[in-house]
Amino acid sequence: MREAKDEFDLPFEILEPVEWRGPAVFNSPHSGSVYPHAFLTTTRLDIATLRRSEDSFVDELIGGVVELGYPMMRAHFPRCYVDVNREPYELDPRMFDGRLPSFANTRSMRVAGGLGTVARVVGESQEIYGQRIPVEDAIRRIEGLYKPYHRALRRLFTRQHRDFGAAVLIDCHSMPSTAGAKDERPRADIVLGDRYGTSCATLVTDVIEETLRGLGYSVLRNKPYAGGFITEHYGDPAAGLHAAQIEINRALYMDERRYERSASFQNVADDLEFLAEEVGAIPVQELRPYRAAAE
Repeated sequence: MREAKDEFDLPFEILEPVEWRGPAVFNSPHSGSVYPHAFLTTTRLDIATLRRSEDSFVDELIGGVVELGYPMMRAHFPRCYVDVNREPYELDPRMFDGRLPSFANTRSMRVAGGLGTVARVVGESQEIYGQRIPVEDAIRRIEGLYKPYHRALRRLFTRQHRDFGAAVLIDCHSMPSTAGAKDERPRADIVLGDRYGTSCATLVTDVIEETLRGLGYSVLRNKPYAGGFITEHYGDPAAGLHAAQIEINRALYMDERRYERSASFQNVADDLEFLAEEVGAIPVQELRPYRAAAE
């Protein structure tokens, strides 16, 4: 975790391979851990609590895919500051001083749960702010971080589609090992989200699941995570654009209390490199637009 005293020098980055080998793109939108100083002066929570919303180290877990020939994008700003896996203006009017834009979505389930584009809570519904924040602050985060992130991700995704005739976005996240203090049952190792079969060809999800199961992981599909805004809005299988979300159980690779990598970190990273190779080996003709396959 780092503290940004001023604005972000590098709010996000794309790591490009020397040789682009296939249509896969890997994305880590929630592993950012650079906390703006101004933000820290407004929150009522300490850093350890704020970090509960991070997908800690996920960008490092998937970093090896770049040398294999697949680009990777990652955010450096934290999810609790602005969440790029939401609609651009999914905002809770109770949080802000000032009037929200008329087009803001104030009634989504995510807003109701405190997890809009600018989150109200982290962890087990712990309020981030002790008082309302200026609505201009939220708009500045969206215009200055959220929108540039998506412009860059869309350009990268479009480039893969142009160069290979299809593109596969693997949106990578992590999940707590349990659902919370009220439910201590362990979760699956991996949860795959494909918006119930609508965001990517079934073949993509099948390859991911079979590969992970073959490596010894327990895998579920779409429950409790079916994929967020990115999976839903970037996936268009009929156009040759495929998006799948991967949620990795944090107990597999880190100490959740200390925010430290565990001894098994490298094993998980190696397995994700193997997964990237398997996704990259999917015949591109099986991923191209349906209309092209029918001609």
